[in-house]
Amino acid sequence: MTEQDATTTRSDGYTSVSKPSEVEALLDSLSEPGGASLVLENNEAQVLPVLVAEQAFGEYLLLDMSAIREIASELRGGQPFRLLGQARGVMLRTPVLTLNDCQDAKGRLVCRCDYPYQLEVLQRREAFRARLRLGMEVGAILRHAEEGTSAQGDLRDLSLGGCQLEMPVASASMLASSAPLEIELCFPNGMRLSIQGTPKHHQVDVERQVVSVGFAFTRIDTEPERQLWMFVGEIEREAARQSSGGSDGRLRSKLFQIDPKAPVPVARRNAQVYATAMTKRLASVAGYLDAQLLELRDQPQLYSTQLSRYTDRLLALYDEDREALLFATRCLFQEARLVRHGLSVAVSLLDLTTRSKMPRDACKAIAACAMVHDLGKALLPNELLQAPRLDEAQRAELHGHVARLEPCFESCQWLPSSVVKSVFKEINERLDGSGYPTGVSGDQLGELSRLAMVADVVDAMRRDRPDRPAWKIAAIYRHLLDHPERFDQRWVKRYIRAFGLFPIGTLVRYESGQLAWVQEVDTQGQPARVQLADAVKPPDSSLGEILQGEALLALGNPVEELPLSI
Repeated sequence: MTEQDATTTRSDGYTSVSKPSEVEALLDSLSEPGGASLVLENNEAQVLPVLVAEQAFGEYLLLDMSAIREIASELRGGQPFRLLGQARGVMLRTPVLTLNDCQDAKGRLVCRCDYPYQLEVLQRREAFRARLRLGMEVGAILRHAEEGTSAQGDLRDLSLGGCQLEMPVASASMLASSAPLEIELCFPNGMRLSIQGTPKHHQVDVERQVVSVGFAFTRIDTEPERQLWMFVGEIEREAARQSSGGSDGRLRSKLFQIDPKAPVPVARRNAQVYATAMTKRLASVAGYLDAQLLELRDQPQLYSTQLSRYTDRLLALYDEDREALLFATRCLFQEARLVRHGLSVAVSLLDLTTRSKMPRDACKAIAACAMVHDLGKALLPNELLQAPRLDEAQRAELHGHVARLEPCFESCQWLPSSVVKSVFKEINERLDGSGYPTGVSGDQLGELSRLAMVADVVDAMRRDRPDRPAWKIAAIYRHLLDHPERFDQRWVKRYIRAFGLFPIGTLVRYESGQLAWVQEVDTQGQPARVQLADAVKPPDSSLGEILQGEALLALGNPVEELPLSI
């Protein structure tokens, strides 16, 4: 080979090094005890110790595999593998290799493989941190050994020296300890890693009810460091694959392939206690939207495959139990407002369009657009979203959330442009032209746009805003009926008939004084099944007995709705 500098940076963050002297120097560093590890190509989650005993430049590597004799036969049979290691401030790996021959010499198993003419290197922790992207779900268990407390959260990024976890706000008290905490990372394929870490900084997100914590690892032994190296590399490889949309031909990392035999997944939402079983299942869809919201802040992009997958999940939940799903949308009070609003509008539109006998594909597209229709607000300054009053310039900036998100729909080719136009672009328009972003009016707005704006307004008015509290549903209906110049009265009346005077998820006080959550309404729009409540608060695991029929009649007539911004 000629001596030339041939380094290229790949999309997954690795740099390919083929300069002969550089390759030789890096391989030399692997000859140190503990300097190298071996990973089977068909089992990237298992990191095995190996020693680079000798390198004959340009000819072969001699590997001491005495510590892994149990897989020698597999390797001799042609099983491909890679060598991993750390050297000169970088992490490195070889291309895929195979063994040529093996010999026992003085009690040692020594094998030969071809010489790698290039290596792939990745900067170490000081300059590199592998960030998990949308769909890469890794749970974390944080334990305080002295106090005997623990909490579940989610891994957000990982390096050889530390990590960032996202934990429930309730677990923030654990971070006050000066002693190292135990962190157990739990990967989808069942792999786990326990390591100690000291919290270095944290930031509370009140809207999302989470605290983001940065940890520095302590007491890293050789074997955990081997695993860390592999985890960091695989996270970055999978993140690069997802960023390319799979167009580069790389297969999904085995680390992120779900093992059905693995224990129940660990995550912040999985550890949370919900009001109903359906709410817990809907929380997975909320988790996707929350992650998509965070992704948008970092890189404006909608992930088409994930949007399709979670919309399918929402449709399956609707098919299983319509009433339970409608109630569940009112129970996710710990999620971000944009997430709750998007889910509620999506389920309302899914219900209305399904009952109108729209084709399944159309219902799916409508629900998908509704779920993400307001996520462009995540790209706006938080001060703008929290302002109690907006001047004309601020209002124009707020209305710009539609234009900010619109280019992201280009990646979602499965969504019909007509549905995107109606449910995403025109959901904030009004019949009299007073809406935004373009002020279209009258006959320019189709049936789906007219339906979408009604569903959106009803849900928005049921929630607190910085400039006003949540409205009662009766007042919302009256507002819509009193403004026929803005809202299509046919769809307003259809909405009222579909969901009733006390929609599912409404907290009602009865003549007896009893509080109850509406879980089903009859054909007259009146509560047909309720679940008792003991206080004016969001529905949680303390909900009481379910009543219907004669037991419900014993409560008397519903006297009033008690509005809650949930």
